[in-house]
Amino acid sequence: MNPNPLLGVLFHWLGGLSSASFYVPYRRIRGWSWEIFWLTGGIFSWLIAPWVVALLQTHHLLGVLTATDMPTLFWCWFWGALWGLGGLTFGLTMRYLGLSLGMAIALGLTTVIGTLGPPLFHGTLGSLAATQNGRVTLLGIVIALAGIGIVAMAGRAKEREAHSAGPSAIAEFNLRKGFLIALFSGIMSGCFAWGLDAGRPIRAATLAAGTAPLWQGLPVLCVVLSGGLTTNLVWCAILIKKNRSAGQWIGAGAGSSPPLLRNYLLSAFGGTLWYFQFFFYTMGESQMGRYAFSSWSLHMASIILFSTLWGFALREWSGSSPRARRLIWLGIGTLVGSTILIGVGNYLSLRAG
Repeated sequence: MNPNPLLGVLFHWLGGLSSASFYVPYRRIRGWSWEIFWLTGGIFSWLIAPWVVALLQTHHLLGVLTATDMPTLFWCWFWGALWGLGGLTFGLTMRYLGLSLGMAIALGLTTVIGTLGPPLFHGTLGSLAATQNGRVTLLGIVIALAGIGIVAMAGRAKEREAHSAGPSAIAEFNLRKGFLIALFSGIMSGCFAWGLDAGRPIRAATLAAGTAPLWQGLPVLCVVLSGGLTTNLVWCAILIKKNRSAGQWIGAGAGSSPPLLRNYLLSAFGGTLWYFQFFFYTMGESQMGRYAFSSWSLHMASIILFSTLWGFALREWSGSSPRARRLIWLGIGTLVGSTILIGVGNYLSLRAG
């Protein structure tokens, strides 16, 4: 199968839509503490969905993974575990900053670290920049970062106006706390791209086992996400013990009983939706050819694009000034343009090859 970068861009957009939407079902959960719904949804995100989908779509999954050397498995797990630290705090960025501003700041850092890290580590960034198509792709990445910055500026303007516009649509809005959490989350979350990069031998093995190129990244997700499961499980267990919240899973605890069936279904839906961002990501990456590293920028830009649109739908921008709204739409337009430019750069690389 020949790569198709324009199809890859579409897949990355679908992944961005999935990622930007996963937290919406969580917002409707009632009577559960954060650690309860986060871990419940996470079981679907990091364990059930990746293994079920990989078993259905790839050949000899267990055989491929058991034949993989331990250093490869370890580094995939290790980077996934560090990413898990970012994932732990990612939900808090949206709690204190809202969907649009929280994702813009955290994902801006994640974009830089996840996109440029692997080519810098492998020493290929210079050779990529020496070609016209490589420069087009890198320019698209720079424009994506500019778009993220514009979105963050719009969020800052919105926050300044909140004091004179009445109560915020974000009940616990806290710029200082939210920014520090987003800073940590963004740096750690970029490690996910390193985990995917470390899984190249697994992709080669699953292709050799007969898996179609479109699904080659699914076994890697099983390993990387196990690292994320590890850190999230440990932290949530600490919080559950501290807050004595385990009884919420069966409806016990103070106050009225939570709607258990509704909560479980919302957690399962949100968690599975979260997994599908990387399901589509691996599909998109398989179509990007030589410049597969640019997939991370496409993914991040798409997430910010759709999370900003969700912010409008959830009325997070109600009461904002025309200037703030112009800025946010300028940011959205810049992000859309960056994804198209990255796709064009990848397409030119295939024609040049």
